[in-house]
Amino acid sequence: MRPYATRLKNAWRWQLSLLLVLSTLTLPAHAERIRELAGFAGVRDNQLSGYGLVVGLDGSGDQTTQAPFTSQSLTNMLSQLGVSVPAGTNLQLRNVAAVMITADLPPFARPGQRLDIVVSSIANARSLRGGTLLMSPLKGANGDTYALAQGNMLVGGAGAQAGGSSVQINQQAAGRIPGGALVEREVPLNLGANGGTLELQLNEADFGTAQRMVTAINNEFGRGVAYARNGGVIALDGPANDNARVNFMARVERVNVTPTQAPARVVINARTGSVVMNSAVTLRKAAVAHGNLSIMIDTQFGVSQPNAFGEGETTVVPDANINIEQQEAFLQIVEGAQLNEVVNALNALGATPQDLMSILEALKAAGSLRAELEII
Repeated sequence: MRPYATRLKNAWRWQLSLLLVLSTLTLPAHAERIRELAGFAGVRDNQLSGYGLVVGLDGSGDQTTQAPFTSQSLTNMLSQLGVSVPAGTNLQLRNVAAVMITADLPPFARPGQRLDIVVSSIANARSLRGGTLLMSPLKGANGDTYALAQGNMLVGGAGAQAGGSSVQINQQAAGRIPGGALVEREVPLNLGANGGTLELQLNEADFGTAQRMVTAINNEFGRGVAYARNGGVIALDGPANDNARVNFMARVERVNVTPTQAPARVVINARTGSVVMNSAVTLRKAAVAHGNLSIMIDTQFGVSQPNAFGEGETTVVPDANINIEQQEAFLQIVEGAQLNEVVNALNALGATPQDLMSILEALKAAGSLRAELEII
C-alpha cells in the first residue's frame, strides 16, 4: 500500500474515532423550552427585496456598454428630480453601480423602525467600497412597499491592482448597511383572531414530541388548553384580551418538554466525502468484503534520432507502462447495537470516506443498516 493511501486511511480512522469520543460525551436527552422546539403561527419574518443604485464609487462602477440598464435607471431617477437627459446621450458612468437590496422584516415591526440590509452588485462593478445607496423601495412578495433603503456602504473586502497584477481580500461586490432601511408599513398580524385560538407549529413534526407538549402545557395550566391537530401543529385556547394573551404565550414558551429521540439517520455529503450519523444508528450482522483497484500509469519519453545523413526528423516517442493492482479483500463481520460499536465495525473495514459511502449504501440495501440514508 502506498504511503499516501496509508495516511488517508489513518486520517479517516482518526475522524471516526473522534466521532466516537464526541458521542460518548453527548449528554442524555434533556428537557428543552417549547420556544426552542416550536413557534407560534404567524410570528415569522418576511423577506423584502428591491433594486437601486450605488453612487460615489471611485471608478469601480458598472461599464454601461455592458450594463445599459444602469444608465437607464439613472436617467429615470434624474427625470424624477427634474433633470432632463437628452435622448441618445451616451452616459459614461464609472462611479455608479446597479444593485439588488435584500432585508428581513421581523414580526411586529412598526413604521419608523430600522432594518439591516445587504446590497449586492448585479452587473460588472469591480467594487462597492465607499459607495452610497440612493433611496430605494423594498417590496414584499405581494408587490407592496414595506421599507425604504438608503445609506453608506460597509464593504469588508479590499483589493488593489497595478501593472497588470491584482490582489483581493474577501468579496467587494457586496456589502451591508446596518440600519439602512426604514420601515414604512407593518405586516398585519392578529393573533388569536379565530375566537382566541392560537397555533403552535413544531420546528420538526413528530407525533411523540407533540403529545408530550400537549401534556406538559395542560399540566402547567391545570386544565385542557392544548390539543394536537397533527404531528406538527398544536392548538391552544388562549384568552381574548391582548395583554392576557401575551402573558399566556410567554408562559407556554417557558414550559419544559423532553423531545422524543430523533430517528436513526446517516447523512452523506457526496461532494466533500463527509459521513455523519446520530446515536440511534445500529448495524445488524452482515459480512462485507471491500477491495480497491489501483491503476498506475508511468510514461517515459524517448528520443528517436535519425542517421546523420538521413532525411528523417528527430521525434519524441512516449513509452507508457500501465500496471493494475488489486488490494486483497476478505469478508469481515460488521455488527453494532450502539454508536461506538458501529464506529468500530466501520473502522475495521479500513475504507476511505468515498468507499465508505458505497459500503453504507450496500448495507442499507442488504437490510443491515438500520437508519435512514440521506445523501446531500
